[in-house]
Amino acid sequence: MVNGNRKGKSFERKICLEFEMMFGMSMSFKRDIEQFRQADLGDILCSDPDFPFIVECKRYASGNGVQPSWLRQAQKAAETAKKHWAVVYQYDRKPVRVAVSLAAIADAMGNKDFHKDTVWESDLEGFAEIAREIMARVEEQKNLERAYERINTV
Repeated sequence: MVNGNRKGKSFERKICLEFEMMFGMSMSFKRDIEQFRQADLGDILCSDPDFPFIVECKRYASGNGVQPSWLRQAQKAAETAKKHWAVVYQYDRKPVRVAVSLAAIADAMGNKDFHKDTVWESDLEGFAEIAREIMARVEEQKNLERAYERINTV
């Protein structure tokens, strides 16, 4: 019989490694061990504070699609952290999928006002592209703010 707790931890470690490969060595990812002691935390922590997502991981033997209870759990954690939510999940013999709010997609395109409750699903590569776009927009905004400060201090 499979230990569900061990299976979940193993999946979280796998996703951390996948994220590190996709996002490069400038970022590291690790399991958040505080998730067992404190409510409303995601499963994975990123070393970059600008990483725009709280990530909740789910690994199950069978099922179909992202489950509403997983979305609620990720949404609560994201509200606490003031970030977007992502649910990374996999069923046995199925590919890894990622569910995010359509608001995250809109944010990647520069639109902050969008449907928070509409869910979009992708593979890991699609998710990484959205995260990179949001992070690029954040970096661009920071650069503009620094330039504006320099102009105003001269």
